[in-house]
Amino acid sequence: MNSIELAGIGMTSQRTRERLIQRLRDQGITNQRILDVFRITPRHIFLDEALSHRAYEDTALPIGFSQTLSQPYIVARMTEILLAGGPLKKVLEIGTGSGFQATILAQLVEQVYSVERIEPLLIKAKERFRKLALRNITAELSDGSFGWQKHAPYDGIITTAAPHAIPDGLLHQLAPNGILVIPVGDGDQQDLRVVRRIDDTSEFEEEVVEKVKFVPLLGGISR
Repeated sequence: MNSIELAGIGMTSQRTRERLIQRLRDQGITNQRILDVFRITPRHIFLDEALSHRAYEDTALPIGFSQTLSQPYIVARMTEILLAGGPLKKVLEIGTGSGFQATILAQLVEQVYSVERIEPLLIKAKERFRKLALRNITAELSDGSFGWQKHAPYDGIITTAAPHAIPDGLLHQLAPNGILVIPVGDGDQQDLRVVRRIDDTSEFEEEVVEKVKFVPLLGGISR
């Protein structure tokens, strides 16, 4: 990937990105590190070329296989919530998708683990990680409903698809005082929830942040 492709031109230029950063600020995103990462991350490379000119609109966009590249505000909001308690070493992402959320996280935490159930999406995402020289992302084809026990526990878990209810497996893979940021619900009735493990106990505290709309969290593997 050459420097022109990364920098973008026209509707993917730096000026267009700056307008997105201002919109994120206007919607209440205050973490400057997150805003800085959004500013330098070429979101247009996470879309097919036909849609790349819309990359810096504050909207979700299709990436195929009935999946979407999440709205920038939601990515920033979930990331800000995840990092609200301070720096995190190890984060698990459920639903690699295009790889954009993992790319944002990889510039803010020490290590990102990501699982994706749709193999063609995972292959494309891994290629983007290589082109961006992001060596602290480990991604695997797997059913995200079960998390990724091999690398648990995690300081944070973020889910980019909505289950009907919070999977117990994800809760059990949280480190002491770990945080889970997850959309929960059916169809148009979804809440973005934040779950924190209380110290080293099996108890959790949960809060609802806002209404959201995500694709459903499905089980199984699709090749």
